[in-house]
Amino acid sequence: MRADERRAFPARTPLDPTACVRKDALVTERTTPDDALMRALYAEHAGPLLAFVLRLVAGDRHRAEDVVQETLLRAWRNADQLRRSGGSVRPWLVTVARRIVIDGHRQRRARPHEVDASPLHAMPAADDIDRALRQMTISDALNDLTDAHRAALVETYFKGRTVSEAAEVLGVPAGTVRSRVFYALRSLKLSLEERGVTA
Repeated sequence: MRADERRAFPARTPLDPTACVRKDALVTERTTPDDALMRALYAEHAGPLLAFVLRLVAGDRHRAEDVVQETLLRAWRNADQLRRSGGSVRPWLVTVARRIVIDGHRQRRARPHEVDASPLHAMPAADDIDRALRQMTISDALNDLTDAHRAALVETYFKGRTVSEAAEVLGVPAGTVRSRVFYALRSLKLSLEERGVTA
């Protein structure tokens, strides 16, 4: 047993020197019912074990209580083994508790950090319905334009061509393309305003 463990669990001197049976002898005798065994384990060892485990888990009381509970459960499951050992139960409990803490630490490091998904529900999502309605409105407004104006807009804005490239595709001078784009945009703006769409 390490020095810090000895400090955490000081040796007890029996009050009655004639008493030859320790309080944790209940663990070594399987003659008691299961609930009495667990009560005896808990009554004698839970407090000091919790104080020890709290230091191992940096003061996380919930985690420490879980470790103590698991340790006492393992002691109950291994009561036959503890009876054969003949010594005090507490060193075994301390070792098991330390191993449970180490295993838990390793498990948390091996798994990726879990992220709470609830903030994602609060984030606004892109509204596909609004986008679809906007596209339908623009498409209707484009149909209101003349064929020449619509073609100039499609080539320059939607296909991303320069004025010179659009002029070559449409077979008209570049100045004509600029003029058609200007009047097409003005007509498109008016058409969209009539439909309730503003910039």
